[in-house]
Parts: sequence; structure tokens; C-alpha cells
Amino acid sequence: MASDAEILGRKNQDDLDEILAVKADYDAVIRVVQNNADTIFSWDYERSRVPLSKLYEKAKTSQWNGTTDLPWETDVDQEQLAAMTPMGDPAMLSAMGIDLTGTPMAKWGKKEWTEIAIHEQNFMLSQFLHGEQGALVCTAKIVETVPWIDAKYYAATQVMDEARHVEVFARYLDEKLNGHFPLNAHLGLLLDDIISDERWDITYLGMQIMVEGLALAAFGLVHAVTPEPLLRQLLRYVMSDEARHVAFGVLSLKEFYEGLTDAELAVRQEFAYEAAVRLRDRLVAAEVWERMGVDPKLAINTMRPPGMSKNDDPFQMMLFSKIVPNLSKLGLLDANKGWLREKFDNIGLTQFETWTDTSIEYELLDAVAQDREAAAAAESA
Repeated sequence: MASDAEILGRKNQDDLDEILAVKADYDAVIRVVQNNADTIFSWDYERSRVPLSKLYEKAKTSQWNGTTDLPWETDVDQEQLAAMTPMGDPAMLSAMGIDLTGTPMAKWGKKEWTEIAIHEQNFMLSQFLHGEQGALVCTAKIVETVPWIDAKYYAATQVMDEARHVEVFARYLDEKLNGHFPLNAHLGLLLDDIISDERWDITYLGMQIMVEGLALAAFGLVHAVTPEPLLRQLLRYVMSDEARHVAFGVLSLKEFYEGLTDAELAVRQEFAYEAAVRLRDRLVAAEVWERMGVDPKLAINTMRPPGMSKNDDPFQMMLFSKIVPNLSKLGLLDANKGWLREKFDNIGLTQFETWTDTSIEYELLDAVAQDREAAAAAESA
């Protein structure tokens, strides 16, 4: 198996200087990435994969309209929302044991704390938006490259889902918030790798399991804490789709990975590890501090509560709660003498291994069906 230096380009995956040194120019409106995969036609139209066929039928009946099914008339006061977050309230930071003495933030007043909290919101939603466009492109690639007709059918429904997600996140940023951020370098480099790889299953693994899995957990966490009703409903419906998308990856890859050699599985394990670290590095959000004219390294070290290491941050760790059970179901944690399990043990992620995998729970997250059933019950009452 490859070393961290070979996989990540650095010996220590926690090296903050190395993480902050990763730069990429994603400011251009148009970006070209070479797609090295073959387009595959399949003339075998037999519907032989029952779980994928079931998922396809579910996708057809769970479509929603981003224009008419969300309460866009809702007024959003971003400054008020900012004040309700720890970043927007220095008293909350103090209660967490964060000491700002000797830093530029010690001189900040309400204006600066509100501003950085707003930047934080804009950064988070911007990366959600960019990730959804990555999913749109990758799923279109899956339609082209996957050899099974059942998978092509389902992937085509996901292309529509992802277009809708890009639409609603872009509209929310444009109409309800007050600023965009460009694509984060760590996320961008991962998307480049996923799109440029010639193997169709790497596109699945990178997007359906890793990026979409983290997105599903992130959307759930934000949905649980935000008081803003439009964003809550938007995230609830997006999560309904995302759970199907992750299940699609699990159901497809489980069959394929059962036929791979240890050497072939090792390549997938290394890719999953690299993707996990890049997704975690994205959360550093150095761009937010740069907008405020503050050295990101100083700010990041200052804002970590006493005694908490990077691997102890409960919010960051929870973002992987949808990824690890799915990797376990695919057999990637324990292949090659548990190489990936050991890597995830080192960053505190294997605690989620026994959580329900998404191929089982996706129907429980179908908010669209739940709302339609509730509306029908109300009409008949």
C-alpha cells in the first residue's frame, strides 16, 4: 500500500501548513477538465438488478420542482441568522473556552463578528453549490460509462436531481444571501480527479460515496440547527434525493467490488482515503479568514477550543457518519488487512462503522413522499 506522502503529497495528513499551502485557481467562469473514460453502450436491456430497478422507480415518483415546491417568498435576515451562530457571537466563543487575547479578533466589535459569520454562511452554501455541480457532471459521466442498463436508467434521474440542486442553491445564494465564494481548492482537486479518472467505478466511489455521503451528513446537520424555514425545507428535499444517490453508489459498487482482487481493492482504498482527507481539509475554510484580512493559520489555531485536536472536532467527525458505514458495506474498510480501517482509526472515523448504511435508510429520508402523503391525508380529512 502507498504511504501518506505518496497519496496526499505530505507526510503528515494533519500538517496545517501543508493544508493551507494547497492552492488552485478556480476563479474562471469556465473550467475544462479532461474526461479520459470510454463511453459504453449496452444492448442488453434486461432489467436484472432488482435493487437498482426499485431505486429507479422511487426516483421517478419522488421528483419535485425547485420553483414551486419551496417557499421562496420567505424573508431571510442574514445578519440575524449570523448573530445566532457561535462565530457571530463572541460570548459563545468565550463560553467554549476560546481565548482571543493577542489576536486581531480581540479588537473586533459586533460589526466584524457579524461580517465573518456571514462570510462563513456564504462559504458553506457556495461549496454546497459547487459540489452539486460536480455531482451533476459526474452523474452525466456515469450514464455514459456504467455498463449496466439499470444503472444508466437511475443515473439519468440523478442528472435531473443534481440540476435541480444546483438551481436551488444558486437561487438561495443570489436572492437570500449576499455573496459567493469560488470553489475551494481541496474540493476542486478532488472533483478534477473524479472526473478525469478513466474507471467508471472511481467516479461512483468519489462522487456517490464520498462527496455525496459527506453532503448528506452536512445537509442533515445544517437542517437540524438552522432556524431559517426556507433553507430547512430546501435541505430537507435535497437530502431526500441525496439519500437515493448514495444508495445508488452502494448498491452498484457492492456487486462490482466483490469481484476485484486485493490489488484492485487497494487502489480503491487509497482513493477513498485521499478523498476523505481532501474533504476534511476543505472544512478549514481559510478563504473566510482571508476575506477578513486575518492569517488563517493563526485564526484556525485560536478558534479551536482548549484540548480539542483536529480529530476531536465533533462537527467535522459527524460529517463522515454517512461515508464510513457505506465503505464498510463495500468491504473497503477491511480489505488488505484492514488498511483503510487503520487510517480511519487514526482520524477517529471508525466509530460510525455500525451506523445504518444508506442503501437501507434512503426510503426513511423521502421527504417528498412524506409531504405528499400528509397533504393527501389532510384533503381527505
